[in-house]
Amino acid sequence: MNRFRVFAIFAIVVGFFLAYFVWSTETNPESQYRFKLGLDLAGGTELVYKADMSQTPSGEQNDALSALQSVIERRVNLFGVAEPLVQTEQASSLSGTTEDRLIVDLPGVTDIKAAVAALGQTPTLDFRLATSTTIGTTTAVTYAATGLTGRYLSSAALQFGSGATAGLAAPQVILNFNSDGAKLFEKITSENVGQTLAIFLDGQPISTPTIQEAIPGGQATITGRFTASEARDLVRNLNFGALPVPIVLESSSAIGPTLGAAAVTAGVTAGLIGFIIIALFMVAWYRLPGVIAIVALAEYVVFMFSVMKVIPITLTASGIAGLIISVGMAVDANVLIFERTKEELREGKSPREAVHIGFSRAWTAIRDGHLTMLISGGILFWLGTSIVQGFALVFVLGVLASFISAVSLSRVFLLAIVPDLPPEEGKEHRAWKFLLSSGFHKN
Repeated sequence: MNRFRVFAIFAIVVGFFLAYFVWSTETNPESQYRFKLGLDLAGGTELVYKADMSQTPSGEQNDALSALQSVIERRVNLFGVAEPLVQTEQASSLSGTTEDRLIVDLPGVTDIKAAVAALGQTPTLDFRLATSTTIGTTTAVTYAATGLTGRYLSSAALQFGSGATAGLAAPQVILNFNSDGAKLFEKITSENVGQTLAIFLDGQPISTPTIQEAIPGGQATITGRFTASEARDLVRNLNFGALPVPIVLESSSAIGPTLGAAAVTAGVTAGLIGFIIIALFMVAWYRLPGVIAIVALAEYVVFMFSVMKVIPITLTASGIAGLIISVGMAVDANVLIFERTKEELREGKSPREAVHIGFSRAWTAIRDGHLTMLISGGILFWLGTSIVQGFALVFVLGVLASFISAVSLSRVFLLAIVPDLPPEEGKEHRAWKFLLSSGFHKN
């Protein structure tokens, strides 16, 4: 029993630390671990775009959509929006066909026209030469336009050449220019050997290779110390940066900060009321095990809040609903365990033995119930829209945490305080049997 007491004390101490972490980070406006609120809670603007894939080969559509998402994300960041969310989804149209959509959430942005204007411009791809400028005692690097833009670039491809060590294949990016671009590129490289020719997308450098020699023929190779993943991203941006997938604004909506604050308040209030009702019921019906269940449930809640802050998970109204439902799952598991324990007490088992057997016999039902919930949540996250995915993510994490709370924490707390008494109907045995059995009726 001593080891269970040590584990129980440790769990309680950790719970206090987590509770302090949640409280301190939320009350500090400068903390990076404050809850990240979604558009429906923080207020702002949501823009939904339809991507036109009619001119994009089927094998390149996923890359094109990813490139488009990256371009829009850069534009959102340049727009100065805090905690933006840019995501893609496939949805059925009214005609029954499938549409690729881009959803842009801009918390805190209330001027829809300004947001549409900032995001709707065609992204530009161009090549710029690095030059040094002396400002006082400091040398600054600036980039000068060369006139070589994305319209001269025919394609980009990834290939692997000989590695510098151990014969490893090093990723390389191959550029192919059209006839006009080949002439311009040869002129630039022949006149600026040893200089840096940076590649800019949307005004931001995405690669800064150095010109090693004059390059005729319209084909160039970019080598460097980048990984295969970085090279693949560069190829994607080169291929689709200058000619992104055409997008059409389908809908726009604005949520005021007052409505968002009201949603937060309503969600918190519902959660508190639900927790209090559950606590009162569990203590009144299950006595001491009910108290234990509420302590474990409180630990579960602060653990979930901590996880949501650290990952971080953007909290939405649907996510709050998923969290509240997962709390019910945690309580349901405790009910199964306590009912099994009560049955063992009725058969004359000692309190400690009844707790052990109650947990073991409730295990299969708890395992199967949580597994089905995880499967359901996984399907919702995989197939659902962004709103459903927010619910599913928090729900799945909550189910996992409730499984730990019910099976581990409640068991440790109970075994830490329940003594190992003989099954005789002595005074102390009857007292513990009373504390562990249900109330409101005769056992």
